[in-house]
Amino acid sequence: MGLKVAKFGGTSVADGIQLMKTKQIIEDDKERKYVIVSAPGKRYSDDSKITDLLYLCKTHIEHNISYEQVFQVICDRFMAIQINLGVKVDLPKEFEVIKAELENGASADYIASRGEYLNAKITAALLGYDFVDTAGLILFDVKGRFLEDETNKALGEELRKHERAVLPGFYGTYPDGKIKTFSRGGSDITGAIVARAAGAEVYENWTDVSGFLIANPKIIADPKPIESLSFKELRELSYMGASVLHEDAIYPAKMANIPINIRNTNKPEDKGTMITAEEMIQEGRVITGIAGNKDFTVIAIYKSNMNGERGFVRRILGILEEYGVFVHHLPSGIDTVSVVVSNSNINGHLDEIIEDIKNNLKPDSIDVFENMALIATVGCGMARKQGTAAKLFTSLADAGVNIRMIDQGSSEMNIIVGVENKDFDASIKAIYGAFIG
Repeated sequence: MGLKVAKFGGTSVADGIQLMKTKQIIEDDKERKYVIVSAPGKRYSDDSKITDLLYLCKTHIEHNISYEQVFQVICDRFMAIQINLGVKVDLPKEFEVIKAELENGASADYIASRGEYLNAKITAALLGYDFVDTAGLILFDVKGRFLEDETNKALGEELRKHERAVLPGFYGTYPDGKIKTFSRGGSDITGAIVARAAGAEVYENWTDVSGFLIANPKIIADPKPIESLSFKELRELSYMGASVLHEDAIYPAKMANIPINIRNTNKPEDKGTMITAEEMIQEGRVITGIAGNKDFTVIAIYKSNMNGERGFVRRILGILEEYGVFVHHLPSGIDTVSVVVSNSNINGHLDEIIEDIKNNLKPDSIDVFENMALIATVGCGMARKQGTAAKLFTSLADAGVNIRMIDQGSSEMNIIVGVENKDFDASIKAIYGAFIG
């Protein structure tokens, strides 16, 4: 195996103990040459993430509230990490710079990014690696749009100067040099960007779970892990709520055809989940995973000869667009179309939307199903196995679940069913039992 880029999430670098685990993991494989770190995360359930504390400092200043006590908590946390690890980093000097920027009106992006910055400094000292700041290397335009090609060139040129390096995740810079952060979870994106620029053979994403599980462990007791899946399958599962990897982190690695390996810092012996461009066919595997979300509304519209009425669906979507409502699914028949929207996105406009549809499209009937859940059963192997849909629907029928909606993509890689919220857990258990046992 060639060069590896390893990103370690907040729980993996939360304190000195976790950072020593990280150090051991890196030293166990000399191909792990470029390391990306998040800001320290929670050490225990009631703890605070460093990034949240940094945002809180900024909020206090904006509301003319003293921020010193919160800032001191941040300083103490980093000092404890440094002392526990026995590394030499001039943290007091760094704290003074950050404090001065805070008081001089620095942006929220700058303040939030300092958790990754300081942690990368400490980690570089711990490993004896070079510290490479992503400021000036990960680039955005004046409107905050990520500059993909420019970043790949600048970062690639810089990495070639360093045999081994630690980089902070989460941020880059505007053309004027000011800090611009990605969305929360953006260290995953940084890791993928670095992997592409470095020409890595594998991008390892180290977190606190051993990869993806076939189903939610809060619903299924001890679900089996997913050993491998394709980028397409990951996209489907992530969209439906399976959240291990930041969704935008898929793109840079996918573009460069770099496999992503989700690993567990606390269980480095586990192989985790390997995500690849092409599906890795496994004997006997029909489905890859099951994911879903609650609280949707289905608007079912019937009109005779709908298929002969030009622009019918377009006008429905136009009405929803006027209210800022995003459409999740649009299953249809000859004379019927169902629009699936999130309850939180409707924002109390359901009655107005229904009235506008009635006035503008003159449907024969409209049925509204609220408090619905969507469940996606995903797997590239589904298209090759006869009777997959029948097996899924039979399992739900045997569990006493009433299916309100069915939507299957043309790729036959997923089947989405709509059920009532109250049947959500029972549906996932039924599907898992039918295909996994």
